[in-house]
Amino acid sequence: IIEVVLGDNIRVRPGEKIPIDGIIIEGESSINESMVTGESIPVDKTKGDTVIGATINSTGSFTFKATKVGEATMLAQIIKLVQQAQGSRAPIQRLADMVSSYFVPVVLMLAIATFVLWYNFGADPVLTRALLNTVAVLIIACPCAMGLATPTAIMVGTGRGAEHGILIKDAESLETAHKITTIIFDKTGTLTQGKPVVTDILPLSSGILRPAKQDEESLQREVLHLAASLEKGSEHSLAEAIVKAAEEQKLTLSKVEKFHAIAGHGVEGILDGKKMVLGNKRLMAQEQIALDAVLPQIEKLESEGKTVMMLATGGILSALIAVADTLKPTAIEAVAQLQRMGITTVMITGDNTRTAHAIAKLLGIKNVLAEVLPQEKADKVRQLQNNNSTIGNWKLEIGNSHKRVIAFVGDGINDAPALAAANVGIAMGTGTDVAIEAAGITLMNKDLRSVVTAITLSKKTMRTIKTNLVWAFGYNIILIPVAAFGLLNPIFASVAMAASSISVVVNSLLLKKKKI
Repeated sequence: IIEVVLGDNIRVRPGEKIPIDGIIIEGESSINESMVTGESIPVDKTKGDTVIGATINSTGSFTFKATKVGEATMLAQIIKLVQQAQGSRAPIQRLADMVSSYFVPVVLMLAIATFVLWYNFGADPVLTRALLNTVAVLIIACPCAMGLATPTAIMVGTGRGAEHGILIKDAESLETAHKITTIIFDKTGTLTQGKPVVTDILPLSSGILRPAKQDEESLQREVLHLAASLEKGSEHSLAEAIVKAAEEQKLTLSKVEKFHAIAGHGVEGILDGKKMVLGNKRLMAQEQIALDAVLPQIEKLESEGKTVMMLATGGILSALIAVADTLKPTAIEAVAQLQRMGITTVMITGDNTRTAHAIAKLLGIKNVLAEVLPQEKADKVRQLQNNNSTIGNWKLEIGNSHKRVIAFVGDGINDAPALAAANVGIAMGTGTDVAIEAAGITLMNKDLRSVVTAITLSKKTMRTIKTNLVWAFGYNIILIPVAAFGLLNPIFASVAMAASSISVVVNSLLLKKKKI
């Protein structure tokens, strides 16, 4: 494998393990990705799909191009993240450290007091009894169990998460997740497939110059041709839908001059000597293009959960293009499970209000932040953290808890600031590298129910840590007086001390058996 370099073409036969990450350039197959995503069902892959190193090819044969090698591969990154998480310190560890900082001096003073009391008031041989009881106090008070309580549970918890396709970057994220009160979901690519399709093309009679007797189908093809030519230079998911629709109709796209993508608004450029703009209502308002005549049509499409884009040519509205994105199969169930856990759900999107509410209604989400520009997402997170329930024009039903803990779930480059600003950032593993880097937890599969699993894992890990700490402290508090009064032989104190450490480790290992 060390001989493989970027750009190499590699053939994988049925039953073989895929050596490194890449993109299929020829052939198709079903691939078992359970070791990465936690999904037991093989995933069908064809030309253009990505493959992950260390996953297993099930049936077909294919050739793929190497895109990541060495430490850049997903498996190497997973190993790095798990090691980083297992070596990090959870905030609750600070409690144990603080208690230990007082506990150790107190124990030393108790040991000295035990020696002095037994030496002065004990029965003969006083020195032997004083030394034995002092040693027994020191042995029984050894804080090994306290030191093991948190890191052993963290190691098992992060490992268990990795088995289910949940990568936890640091122990703090694992601890904070069980406190989450509100989860904000980005819409596109997170709650939805992120692969919208063109559903409606409505040419307007006052728009594009064309032969007078052109039929409706030809008009739609012309609109799609112009829109796709404009959007070819954009990376937005809606742009991809338009370009893909044009490719399916085998349209030849034209060259656009002075192309410019306007974040949160749309695109513009010059085509055949005319300025063309394609985007949302904000862009039309910016270009001073009236929409009054087509508002009923726009509202009807938006009420169906479709995103409507407007195409204007030479300052005149030419057509409406509606695009719809389908929900992820597990989105509705994941939202319902979170709500049953008492967690408030919020959807945030750049879509217009009507479309956003139509999609939120399908999901069962009452709280919606619509028409939010990419750069505004992090600000909305901070406003919610500051206990605001009214954000701009939006009144949210999220209560006024002073202990509000916000999680943000997203996948795009524009989600990275919000993921970093949230108390817990949760990135979809299918998203961008920037989003994954900014998040504390990464879901390697597309199953949104993994958000519920991550919170459940956090709760059970924290419960294990607290049980460990109670056992460790309780054991010391109970047995130190017993040793001080000379009722515990140092040999039995050694056995008891070892048993306490073993019990903490065993309790942490039991986390592997708990259902999440």
